[in-house]
Amino acid sequence: MTLDGAVLVTVPDADLADPLRDAVLAGRMDLSELPALLPTRLPARLRVREVLGPATLAYLDAPDFAPAQTGARVERLQAGHPDVGGLVTSVAGQDAEESGVEEITSAVCVVRDGRDVVAAAGYRPWLNTAAQLSVLTAARCRGRGLARVVASAAVADALADGLLPQWRARAEPSRRVARALGFRETGAQVSVLVRR
Repeated sequence: MTLDGAVLVTVPDADLADPLRDAVLAGRMDLSELPALLPTRLPARLRVREVLGPATLAYLDAPDFAPAQTGARVERLQAGHPDVGGLVTSVAGQDAEESGVEEITSAVCVVRDGRDVVAAAGYRPWLNTAAQLSVLTAARCRGRGLARVVASAAVADALADGLLPQWRARAEPSRRVARALGFRETGAQVSVLVRR
């Protein structure tokens, strides 16, 4: 992970520390490039099985919050509500997984089209300090500003709970929503699963 010019690398066991340190320090590179380049710099004996990311990390200070101005009605449901599950099953598996909506522990801010939930957002607290936002919109309803509406409500809830809103995204449309709400991109992260 890179964050505001610093690098944090964690490993599940000590024997991976040296190869990872060598990969991070090998050659000259801009730290902002590290999340994208790290998987290609690992030694051959550490075969990369899976890469998650890189994704940008963005944060929002309360004074920078630009709430969505809309007439859309936002409803709050409990985490795990079956209507949110209906939205999750209606989208492609990769979209649902990337959104993290199933991991929300806060109230879930939703917009409906008739009885169907077509957009949802909420968060899960991280170390009782940050609120990791999760947002998902039904494929048929994208491009209407619904992600911004539900995310705005979830951000307001996180700020009211005294948490620092955090937005992790790979897709540019998601990053645009975050920027529209006032988030600033300050870093990136990547996770690499290796086989020894």
